[in-house]
Amino acid sequence: MIELLKSADTSALLFLNGLNNAFFDELFWLISSKYAWIPMICALLFCTFRRNWRTGAMMIVAIALVITLCDQISSGIIKDAVCRLRPTHDSELAGLVHVVNNYRSGQYGFVSSHAANSFGVATFLALAFRERKFSWIIIGWAAILSYSRIYLGVHFPGDIICGGLLGCLLGAIVYMLYKRVWRIKALASVKQPNQGDARLLSYVTIGNLLLLLVIAVINYAVK
Repeated sequence: MIELLKSADTSALLFLNGLNNAFFDELFWLISSKYAWIPMICALLFCTFRRNWRTGAMMIVAIALVITLCDQISSGIIKDAVCRLRPTHDSELAGLVHVVNNYRSGQYGFVSSHAANSFGVATFLALAFRERKFSWIIIGWAAILSYSRIYLGVHFPGDIICGGLLGCLLGAIVYMLYKRVWRIKALASVKQPNQGDARLLSYVTIGNLLLLLVIAVINYAVK
């Protein structure tokens, strides 16, 4: 059974990773970068801190906790325990995996910390803001970012799926803790994020993706 799953995972990787071209190389390289989150982080800081510093501080602490848990559990515990080679380090896949800018990342890839972090933050924000369109947009963004790791050849689809599930679980757990804090009597008057903030974040997320698309077009044209 395990061998069958591994075979299916490898086949899915080669199919998805094989859907490549020079333009997608530019686009997914940008999307996979940590800098791709900067516009959304700035918008989130604006939305939360404009209410008062306690609202912003609590949101940032909660998100930092999500990222810390996702990163430490995925990279610090699971990867070293499972020791599953990334496609770019698997000798059986040498010459079969499309690699961008000679990027191969670390030796082990299960589970994906990128997927865990992105889905963890997306789950937390979706639960915190409770706005349907924003929820779909932020989850979609997490999915695109996670797919970029398959495109770059540094993760199997199974790494992404399991990493995403881990992120969703941890994001939900941190949200429950966050929600309990709001119930503390001393913080009852603190303003919480609302749907107006969610709409702004939706626009920024979509605008950010379009910006990366434009930059990718420019880079592709220049090359």
